[in-house]
Amino acid sequence: MQTSRIQVVGSGLVGALTALYLGKAGYEVDLYERRPDMRRADIAAGRSINLVITDRGLQAVDRVGLKERILDITIPMKGRMLHDVSGETTFVPYGQTDKEVINSVSRGELNCLLMDAVEELSNVTIHFEHKCQSYDIESKTITFTNGKTVTADVVFGADGSFSAVRRSMMDQVHNFNYSQDFLEHGYKELTIPATPDGDFAMGRNYLHIWPRENYMLIALPNLDGSFTCTLFYPYEGEESFENLQTKEDVVGFFERVFPDALAVMPDLVEDFFANPVGSLVTVRCNPWRVGGQVCLLGDASHAIVPFFGQGMNSGFEDCRVLGDLMKKHQTGSSMDWSTLFSEFNDARKENADAIADLALENFVEMRDKTADPLFQLKKKVGFELETRYPDHFIPRYSMVMFHPEIGYAEAQRRSLVQDQLLTRLCSNISSPEEVDWEQADALVKEVLSSPRAQVGV
Repeated sequence: MQTSRIQVVGSGLVGALTALYLGKAGYEVDLYERRPDMRRADIAAGRSINLVITDRGLQAVDRVGLKERILDITIPMKGRMLHDVSGETTFVPYGQTDKEVINSVSRGELNCLLMDAVEELSNVTIHFEHKCQSYDIESKTITFTNGKTVTADVVFGADGSFSAVRRSMMDQVHNFNYSQDFLEHGYKELTIPATPDGDFAMGRNYLHIWPRENYMLIALPNLDGSFTCTLFYPYEGEESFENLQTKEDVVGFFERVFPDALAVMPDLVEDFFANPVGSLVTVRCNPWRVGGQVCLLGDASHAIVPFFGQGMNSGFEDCRVLGDLMKKHQTGSSMDWSTLFSEFNDARKENADAIADLALENFVEMRDKTADPLFQLKKKVGFELETRYPDHFIPRYSMVMFHPEIGYAEAQRRSLVQDQLLTRLCSNISSPEEVDWEQADALVKEVLSSPRAQVGV
C-alpha cells in the first residue's frame, strides 16, 4: 500500500523517536502532542524527571545518528552505591568493565533533544496542543479535544500508559485483551541539591540506593550537581505515605531510616509536600495493531514499572525493530503495513511481557536483596562465571542492560536457569574463592547453552 502522510500520536520520547525513524525513511509525518512545546513553556517533562538510557536505547538512537548527542547530556553510573541505616556504603558494580555502565539522563532534556532532531527534518511536522480524544477505525479519523479532525491511513499510537488510541481500540476491536496492575507502592520525587560550591553531595557516578526491605529511596545524578531522588513507599499501612502528614512526621521518618540522605536534603519538607505521590502501573494488551492501519508502541502497549530502567529503553527498542521491519517490507514506494504490524506485534509482545515481569522482580531485588550477603556473593560468583565461561554465562542484569542482541524473553528464560546454578554453587560458602570450580564446570556444560546463540529482537 502506498502511504500518504503518517500520523504519530504523542511526541514524548518514543513518539518523537518513531517520527524520526519514519521521517528518515522518507515518509511525510505529522506528530501530535497534547502539551505546549516544552522547549518554550515551563511545563513538567512527564511521569518522572530522571531516566537511565542503556545499551538497548543507545543502539536504537544510534540508528538515527543521535547516540553521541545523547551521551553528551548523560552521566554514566558504574554501579549501585548502597546506603545502610548508619550511613555506611557498599559499592556493587553493574558489570566487570568500565564500559558496562548505565547512563542517567534528564527526561526533559532528552525529549527536547529528540524534538530538535525531529524539526531538523523538513518532512516531519510537530503539532503542539493537540490532545487525542479518540480514533475511529472505520473512518480512519483522529479527533482531537480542540475540535480538529484528521483522516489517516496509518497511525502510530505512542501516547503513553493511558493512551487514547489504545482506549479507542478497546472500544472497537473484538476480543481486545487489556490489563493494568498498580503496585501497592507509590513514589514521590525529592532532591539533593548541589553543594554551595556546585559539587555533588555524594559520588556522582553511581545509582545511590537506600534499601529498606519493603521500601527504598534512590538517587540519580544530574549534570548540574544535584541528584533526583525517588522515595518508593506503600500508600497505606504502618510504614506508608498515609502516616507522613506533618513536617515532624517526614523529618522523623528520614532521621530514623535515611539519616545520611536527610543531611544533604535541605529542602526535604518543601519538596515532600509540594510533589504529588505518583502511581506505578504495568499495562499489558493485545493485539497492538489493527491490520495495516494502526499500531501501538512504547507505554501505550506495554507500560512497566521503573525498577529495571527499561521503560524508555524497551520503547526505543520498539522503534529500532520497527525500523528494521520497514527496511524488510519496503518495495519501491510501497509498504506492506499489515504484514509489518503483524510481525512487529509478534516480535515485541513476548519481550514486552518479559521485561514487565523482570521489572517487578527487580523492585524486590533493589529494596530487599541488594544489601543481603548472599545476594552480593551470588553477584560476585556470577561475574566469575562470566569471566570463565563468557559464551555460556552472562548475568541477568548484564543481559538486559549490556546485551541488546539478547531479547528480554530470552534473558528471562536463561536467568531462571542461571539463578538455580548460582544457588547450588553458593550454598554453604561465604566467598567466591570457596566455589567448587570442578562442579561449576560440570554444571555449566550440563545446563547452559550459549546465550549468544539465543538472540531475539
